Amino acid sequence: MNLLSPHEILKQVAAALPEECRAAVIVIGSLAAGYRYFGSDPASLVQTKDVDCMLSPHIKAVPAGKAVAESLFRANWQMREDAKWGAPGTAETPVEQLPLVRLHPPGSSEWFIELMVSPPATGARGKQFVRLETERGHFGLCSFQYLSLVEVQPIVTEYGVAIARPEMMALANLLHHPVIGPENISGLIGDRGLRRSNKDLGRVLALAFLAMREDEDALRGWAGAWVEALQGRFPAEWATLCTVAGQGLRVLLESPADMEEAAHSCANGLLASYRLTPQQLRIAGLRLVQDAVEPLEAMARA
Repeated sequence: MNLLSPHEILKQVAAALPEECRAAVIVIGSLAAGYRYFGSDPASLVQTKDVDCMLSPHIKAVPAGKAVAESLFRANWQMREDAKWGAPGTAETPVEQLPLVRLHPPGSSEWFIELMVSPPATGARGKQFVRLETERGHFGLCSFQYLSLVEVQPIVTEYGVAIARPEMMALANLLHHPVIGPENISGLIGDRGLRRSNKDLGRVLALAFLAMREDEDALRGWAGAWVEALQGRFPAEWATLCTVAGQGLRVLLESPADMEEAAHSCANGLLASYRLTPQQLRIAGLRLVQDAVEPLEAMARA
């Protein structure tokens, strides 16, 4: 992974996007959190290799994705080298076997942009793929069930693209991992393979730590925002989701081995400048449970 300036990368991404498509892009992940919490200090860097850009809303995502991808190709952005996914697919390629849109900026392989799509309003479960036809060939746009939460009141930056709110990214990850699953991430973080659950729940802990670093009481406002978002996005099941959101987090906090993986992921990612120990990160997690998860559960029972 590489140390990147959130402001500089967002500026570069926005400049490369067609002007009419910037409003359809919500940046999520480490870069969004870094922009939100690290300010414009040139010394505040994020250790990451990918810039996740979600196209929203779903109904407009494919046309916007086509315009964005083709504009980047014309500007000499190149597909990320990958032994399995190094070339576009065709109309005959099954959608789940299509390469994702992962493009390096001209003259650099330090980072790449990845296009994703917001989930449909029909409440589709799990991981979904949408076919994207471009002048270079066919690609896939990936979506996850709870990504619609990051569409809630995104923060528009001075560069014309929006970033997801940290509390909404945290909630989406919490709901995506109600247990510590056995699946590993596809690559390595700091020369190590990690469980996907530990990486994503570690991101939740990192967001909680950064929020409290800015404002000691910041997490106390998360439960109310979460309930409002869940009621708007999942009106038929919001109360159930409130009760399960903290399940995976609690398991993580009580497992030294899983906490060690989460801390490793944070130290080689969003919290590279802090290098928290698993014990320090666990303290942030306990505060998150106390200030946000337990109030969320109480609101569901009220």
